[in-house]
Amino acid sequence: METAPPTVYALDFGTSNSLLAAANEDRVFSPVPIDPRAGDPTILRSVLYFPNAERCYYGEEALRRYTESGLEGRLLRSIKRHLPSRSFLGTYIDERPMLVDDLVATLLREMRVRADTYFGAEVDRVVLGRPARFSDDSDDDALAQRRLEQAARKAGFSEVSFLPEPVAAAREFGVGVGEERVVLVADFGGGTSDFTVMRVGPRRFVPSDVLAIGGVALAGDALDASIMRSRVARHFGAEVVYKVPFGANVLTMPKPIVELLCSPAHLSILRRHDIAEFLRNVRSWSVGPDDREKLDQLAVLVDDALGFSLFEVIEHAKRRLSAADEAEVVFTYPSIDVRERVTRAGFEAASERETGTILRCLDDTLAAAGVATGSVDLVCCTGGTAKVPRIAAEMRRRFGEGRVRDYKSFTSVVEGLAVHARSLARGEAAAS
Repeated sequence: METAPPTVYALDFGTSNSLLAAANEDRVFSPVPIDPRAGDPTILRSVLYFPNAERCYYGEEALRRYTESGLEGRLLRSIKRHLPSRSFLGTYIDERPMLVDDLVATLLREMRVRADTYFGAEVDRVVLGRPARFSDDSDDDALAQRRLEQAARKAGFSEVSFLPEPVAAAREFGVGVGEERVVLVADFGGGTSDFTVMRVGPRRFVPSDVLAIGGVALAGDALDASIMRSRVARHFGAEVVYKVPFGANVLTMPKPIVELLCSPAHLSILRRHDIAEFLRNVRSWSVGPDDREKLDQLAVLVDDALGFSLFEVIEHAKRRLSAADEAEVVFTYPSIDVRERVTRAGFEAASERETGTILRCLDDTLAAAGVATGSVDLVCCTGGTAKVPRIAAEMRRRFGEGRVRDYKSFTSVVEGLAVHARSLARGEAAAS
């Protein structure tokens, strides 16, 4: 390399995708091509595939190897969503126990190694992005950050600092802005929706420029789950009815079971022995005409670890609804045949609770900042979920067409983290 190597990495560990950029005291480096198999090699999908306890694959190669292996082994995605969950300590890969921070560390370590190889350097300082809130519960939020820090240290980083992801996006956006403005950064990701109201201008960014930060643990995955819940889950027993032996009441599938089924991050929990035994009993007790067939489909879905593949199909249907009035969810596999038509109107109705919560969080963040919608000079929307028509329309309705911009959906956060990393390298910013 013609210039000095980086001394600090900037790492955006996301629910769906992860990126890495870098900095030294003189410059910011562009996002690193850390997944050569991806369409955009700077984006590594946050997916791990363990064919066994001794080997792991990442990103696009993980998906390819998992498919080529006949879906044997463990495919893990959306790991970030588990960070604030006290009930999720970890999992087993074969007989090897792995804590949640071990799983995250596995991905972060691989990103660090690939970046070190790319730069021909050894970097042990990192600025990590984090949501404005991992959880509405402050104790769970603190737990999530501790776990993420532990993972970074296990990955080989000796100095770890954090910057909220929306602040990072706003900071990157603020570089080179001519006059001072009030800016709203709305980061609609896979696991969280984060909002930052701040002042940006030609002077150097300072923490007091942030007027308010808000966030909610609902975004793209939750919208996918709404399609699953409203249109697809019934193919896997969500509407089964049954009678316990010697009981008189007709019962329906317990809501907690249905919610596990509708979460790509938690569907694998249905493999737990007590839950699997309960589902086998429900099959024998079922009274609906097609109930056993649907529960057989659920058994195949769980036993063959098809949750990721199913939610990929659902996510693609959701994306099609951004440009079309309807889409079809088609998922076929030996012993499984699902074909469901989904309309945009139906999707918006099914996801009303989630989108309503996200938009109320936006309004609450503006109120906390003491800023009216008319006083926001610019709205910077980032993240793939910003393209969902209902959310895009609501942003434009609130702020007006001319003030809303879709901005670097995937790289704005990591580039903002890299700007902060340069400040750390120069000694201009304190680690948080």
